[in-house]
Amino acid sequence: MKDIIHITGNVKYTITLDPSVWIFDDRKIDLDTYFENQEELPNEKEEYTKAASKHWDREIMEGAVYPPTLKTEKKFEKVRVLTGTFGIPFLPFLTNAEPNSGSRTIEVHCENETVSIPITEAESLILAFSLKGKPLKEDGPVHIYYKDGSNRLQPIKNVQDFHII
Repeated sequence: MKDIIHITGNVKYTITLDPSVWIFDDRKIDLDTYFENQEELPNEKEEYTKAASKHWDREIMEGAVYPPTLKTEKKFEKVRVLTGTFGIPFLPFLTNAEPNSGSRTIEVHCENETVSIPITEAESLILAFSLKGKPLKEDGPVHIYYKDGSNRLQPIKNVQDFHII
């Protein structure tokens, strides 16, 4: 059961996590591009206006271009899943476990160490579960990254379980 991770401790519900099924989860994050795209968020209305203007200009110059067929989109998504590096935010799992009001720390039990993370930083955790389309078998089942990418080169590895204190 090395591939299963539990959230236990000072929580209302013990949660069992199976990273092997997260590839089908819509919340997954493409880690190949995620850390490069962390710069300041643009103004959505301004970006929409620019994109619509660019599209309108292209249609006038080149004529309308119709979107690819559904079959092409499915093939592209399949290739992306089979070759991509993905992670998933930790916060929804912690929220479902419902930590008790006195909870302050998340202890991440790894193979050779225990890492303590303040529970207030839980929203900044990403659980990586695949590397180039393959599950993390050697030093997994998950690697833990911070959203800001500060531990991108040295993630927390060999995670066995989460214990809430």
